[in-house]
Amino acid sequence: MKNKLIITILVYCSLLNWNCTDLKEELFDETLTGAQAEVISGAIAPAYGYVSWTWRHTNYYGLQLIASDEAILPYRGGTDWFDGGKFLATHSHTYTPSNDLISSSWNELTTNISRTLAAIEVLTPLADEGNAEAAGALYEMKALRAYLNLLMLDSWGMVLKKEASNQLSEVLRTQDAIDYIQNELLSVVDVINTDKGPGRMTQAAVWGFLARLHLNAAVYRDPYGTPNFTDADMDKVIEYTNNIINSGDFSLSPEYFDLFNDDNNSNSEIIFALDQRGVLRNEESRWSYWSIAGSVWGRLEYPSSDGTDGPAITSDFYQTWVDAYEDVDPADADARFYQQNQQIPAELMDLTGLSPLNDEDHYYCADVATYEMNRGILRGVQWGPRKDSGGSFYTCDDGVRIYPVKQIKGNGPDRDVGYVNHTEEINFTNEGSLHNTGYRVSKYQFSRTSPNANNFSSIDLVMMRLAEIYLMRAEAKLRKNDASGALTDVNFVRSSRTSRPDQTPASLTSIDLDIMFRERGFELYWEGFRRGDQIRFGKYEDSWTEKTDSDVNKRVFPIPQSAVDAASGIDGFLQQNPGY
Repeated sequence: MKNKLIITILVYCSLLNWNCTDLKEELFDETLTGAQAEVISGAIAPAYGYVSWTWRHTNYYGLQLIASDEAILPYRGGTDWFDGGKFLATHSHTYTPSNDLISSSWNELTTNISRTLAAIEVLTPLADEGNAEAAGALYEMKALRAYLNLLMLDSWGMVLKKEASNQLSEVLRTQDAIDYIQNELLSVVDVINTDKGPGRMTQAAVWGFLARLHLNAAVYRDPYGTPNFTDADMDKVIEYTNNIINSGDFSLSPEYFDLFNDDNNSNSEIIFALDQRGVLRNEESRWSYWSIAGSVWGRLEYPSSDGTDGPAITSDFYQTWVDAYEDVDPADADARFYQQNQQIPAELMDLTGLSPLNDEDHYYCADVATYEMNRGILRGVQWGPRKDSGGSFYTCDDGVRIYPVKQIKGNGPDRDVGYVNHTEEINFTNEGSLHNTGYRVSKYQFSRTSPNANNFSSIDLVMMRLAEIYLMRAEAKLRKNDASGALTDVNFVRSSRTSRPDQTPASLTSIDLDIMFRERGFELYWEGFRRGDQIRFGKYEDSWTEKTDSDVNKRVFPIPQSAVDAASGIDGFLQQNPGY
């Protein structure tokens, strides 16, 4: 039986010694027992647990998505998701140092880094005394701190180096920042654990972060210029990805969407993830429901498991799929695009002359225990449960009735009289920002342990998986003019999705940098990579839906004004990034 340890510790809430809070998380660890073990578990739990809040949809996750060409979040119907205009500005690249999405992302990331520092300060003396468990945990915390600093470097072009809580952070940029993160990772790569699973920092995860660092090093050295991808960096990418691939410890998942299901902790493709199997105080389902229509409920067990009508994919990103497969619907051509889970009888598909006003008998019955939403990129009229005047789902002899979804959100002309019909076009105009607009993304399953599609999810949040490792190696090979080797790696990933053979994407016959960029988009969409990919491939200054800004300074986010003001008494300490 695993031992659940709940430890409350006091840590610094930023690297600049701003305010502090009591931080409480839970951690399962069946290997640790006794009072000293509780100290070790209590030290690392807050750092690991806070990753979910760092990557929350309205923090770092949303910042990466909305700033790229893969996601857009308009002011829905003039009623929802305005939030001070932070999502509109982030998507159009008109953000300023006062943008709350940027500020919250910075605040949560620096808080998470400070939690690793607090853990390191607890664990270091225990490790120095010869405690092997403490030493192992210490290596994990150093690796986690390096990973979080890598996120800081990627978004703000800097890291905040701090080795003691009573010291002032040292601001590092460009090569100094790269060297710091690299040295941190190299200091633990040969001694960190290899067998604690994807919810903990392992040697494979450290190799993966080293590969990411070298793949992006040219951008980090010269954030505003044209990246110079050196052979030395690409060789390192290939070396570290080879280590992971050749270890034999991981394999690609035949069913793409199994990677994002309740039981994904045991999926052999996942290298690093936030463990959410009932071990944290606040397990998150927000990656599941943020994009889903507010008129849709993802779990028949729970009448509160609705979506939020949040972001949708842009028509620009959708067109990359259409262009790739030409006359074939991407849903038929690529298992990563769509998974049909709802078995709608053919005779119900014709909705001619029907509306929620006259379709009382136009439904099929779904079993509560086995019902699943469709997954992937959701287009057109959606199907799902419908509620009666008392707020309960309409039932039938075999379970719950599944109808074309009635639009019950917003103030558009379809409210209460039309169906939720997702359209390709979505923008900031009145018509383009209605609650139905935009194709939605249902990549993560609605967890069967979450009663409200919000908390208590059992689905691990995937931070690194084997497909990314192959794609990093492919890109490094391509940048070294080994197109054949790159094509082999890309096709290996494509051909691995064999669970639905009719939708296994066909092998490519050639590859160049544009196709490489496209393939990363197909495999890794809505996992937090797109903004960095656009910068690395020279596409971040392009125009897309509601975005025409081409200022290279926007590659790096502004330091929040609150942080600059807080450091104003320390001469030259925290200089605002160029262009803000």
